[in-house]
Amino acid sequence: MVNEKLILDGSRVASAVKEDLKPRVDKLNESGITPCLATILVGNDPSSATYVKMKGNACERLGILSKKIELAENTTTEELLKTIQSLNEDEGVHGILLQHPVPSQIDERAAFEAIAIEKDVDGVTSLGFGQTSLGFGTYPSCTPAAILEIMDYYELPIEGKHAVVIGRSPILGKPVSMMLLNRNATVTTCHSYTENLENIVRNADIVVAAVGKPNFVKGSWIKEGAMVLDAGYNKGNIGDVDYEECLKPASAITPVPGGVGPVTISMLLRQTVEAAEKLI
Repeated sequence: MVNEKLILDGSRVASAVKEDLKPRVDKLNESGITPCLATILVGNDPSSATYVKMKGNACERLGILSKKIELAENTTTEELLKTIQSLNEDEGVHGILLQHPVPSQIDERAAFEAIAIEKDVDGVTSLGFGQTSLGFGTYPSCTPAAILEIMDYYELPIEGKHAVVIGRSPILGKPVSMMLLNRNATVTTCHSYTENLENIVRNADIVVAAVGKPNFVKGSWIKEGAMVLDAGYNKGNIGDVDYEECLKPASAITPVPGGVGPVTISMLLRQTVEAAEKLI
């Protein structure tokens, strides 16, 4: 077990991932392949536009081509599906990312399902989720992958530990629960209907906060020596965990910002490179 308090620096982990990717991108270039991530932005949500720009900049710094597709706010599901299909068929595109949320008239799940499994580098299809759950998925959802990457980088123990995941979204809470289970943790998945949530969290060796509510997890909920992974990101750069209070009992904790976020983007880059490498 970790004896000293660890601030889990996501920027440091992300840098290590990117350093590992540089020679791999160079090798692809030598084979005449430039890894390419296509990002689809539907509508004009400013925070979605910011996320897409950040991902594009991260790609370009590493020599990954960023193909940006911007669709109007009133785009129909059918029009979006056609766009995705054309990217599925484009041999120069290795990964497809549909920025979510999409405008309300679009069937988001249908759009996710339209992404070809070999290009689902963001881990959003139900097939990808099923494969990840069964332990042989190629591209897990990027935030769950980031959480495990941080734990591995800092050599935090998972096997045999009791992990409590607060949140059950299809691209965060559910897949991270499955991935921790596959690593031999005992996992309790909690959500907005969970009774006695504080008492359940108090038994956790590993707490993953993915509930989307600022400062939701209180310091009094955290067992002495627990590891706290905050996957929340709310307005004002605030996580789902009351950082100052949870820092006191925790043995290891991710800050917000600078924790899970930077690693999530690096996982997207890694999975895009992996998709391109399959062509060699």
